[in-house]
Amino acid sequence: MKRIVLAATTCLALAACGGGASSDADADGDGEISMAEAAASTEDMVRPQAGKYRATVEFVDVEVPDAPQQVQDMMRSMFDRGPQTHEYCLTEEEAEKGFEEMAKQAQEGDSDCTFEKFEASGGSIDAIMNCSAGEDGSARMTMTGTGSETSSEMRMTMEAQGPGGQSMTMTMTSSQERIGDCDA
Repeated sequence: MKRIVLAATTCLALAACGGGASSDADADGDGEISMAEAAASTEDMVRPQAGKYRATVEFVDVEVPDAPQQVQDMMRSMFDRGPQTHEYCLTEEEAEKGFEEMAKQAQEGDSDCTFEKFEASGGSIDAIMNCSAGEDGSARMTMTGTGSETSSEMRMTMEAQGPGGQSMTMTMTSSQERIGDCDA
């Protein structure tokens, strides 16, 4: 599942790119939009500005219907910790690579992700991504958000199936904001 979440974070970065992309990203017409097709449809998008960013992730809800009540309570208590915030530096080189490079990195490993829906234009994204990690499970993620050169906001709901048919639904929000230049 870690790889599946990593693939989803590439979409979070996409929202920060703003600009416009074709809503018809399925270049080969096979009914699925690969990570490469999604990345290619973002070539004309505005790149994020280099600089220091503050990223905030907040888990909104989690449901683990097949788990014992005590496990469900433990999972929900993790959500009571509030938003998780960290700061990072986005270099000029990283900003220039944009979404296409992130998509390549996300596809390394055991997960196989494609988009059922991928619409990105005018600084908005509306996407549904399906990922399979073989015996480790699968996930379907719906993502909506907005972004510009210096900020983004995203809401993601992930419905996951783990080994043995265990299921989980998790909703989270993410925001990124440029807060200045990188420290020298």
